[in-house]
Amino acid sequence: MKYEKEPLTFQDQAELLLSRGLIAEKPELVEKLNSVNYYRLSGYFFPFQDKSTDKFYKNTEFSKIWNRYIFDRQLRLLVLDAIERLEVSIKTNSAYHFSHRFGAFGHLDNNNLPKMSDFYHKEWLKKIGEETNRSKDIFVSHFFSKYGDNHESLPLWMLVEVIPFGSLLNFYKGMDPSLKRLVAQNYKIPYQVLNSWLTSINSIRNICAHHSRLWNRVIPYKPQILSAHKHPEWHENSIDNSRLFSILTILKYLMNEIAPQSGWKYRLLDLLKSPKYDIPLFQMGFPDNWESMKLWKDVFEGDR
Repeated sequence: MKYEKEPLTFQDQAELLLSRGLIAEKPELVEKLNSVNYYRLSGYFFPFQDKSTDKFYKNTEFSKIWNRYIFDRQLRLLVLDAIERLEVSIKTNSAYHFSHRFGAFGHLDNNNLPKMSDFYHKEWLKKIGEETNRSKDIFVSHFFSKYGDNHESLPLWMLVEVIPFGSLLNFYKGMDPSLKRLVAQNYKIPYQVLNSWLTSINSIRNICAHHSRLWNRVIPYKPQILSAHKHPEWHENSIDNSRLFSILTILKYLMNEIAPQSGWKYRLLDLLKSPKYDIPLFQMGFPDNWESMKLWKDVFEGDR
């Protein structure tokens, strides 16, 4: 089938939405459509529409949809804040343990990354080389001006500061399990669980970085939940690992380990509970009585 839809003016887009029953002042609607692409907003329309007709449910006001869009933007910023803390921590500990075992340039030898194939290792080196070349950090140019006659790569503890989360994740996955275990011990979890969490969080990071809808999204890579035998607090309430609540719980747990002094969890709670946004938390996978879970209880009882 050939796609034959013609582009609509902002005024036409507004009229289309109004014809479908959306309650709004046309000038305001045109203004918002001029600032945020119709297609981006459409992801926030769906919960308020009859899927068979695209008609909005009775009494659907645009202000409510717009507030949900603003909530999602604020949520992405908070999630990225926590992911940044985690990324810095993982980079620090991975570089520390790996370089102490294999030296500053141990990452260049594929034998030191037994879980990464020779082909993939070459591709990884090519990619991190490109990322190094793109870097404008002063320490990069300083290193190569001083040591470039003998080295084509940064030492690992510098390298981790210029590579993105995805390249870091590939490096972590390629490490020997004994090194992964040392890294994971910083967060008091098995390395297999950390591996799962990082994979899921990387997908969330990409969603946030591309400003895509997050709040009620199905998680692309489901994170592993800690075992009930050793970690019963993770099973006090059913955690749906296909929904965002699982990621928020993981980030909250990790933030408690990485930066226990941070007010991140309180800022998250304020956003979730804000009457301005009136968010149905169940659509994010929040279980009933989640406030009583040991994993979250300190947010409600702690001193800010």
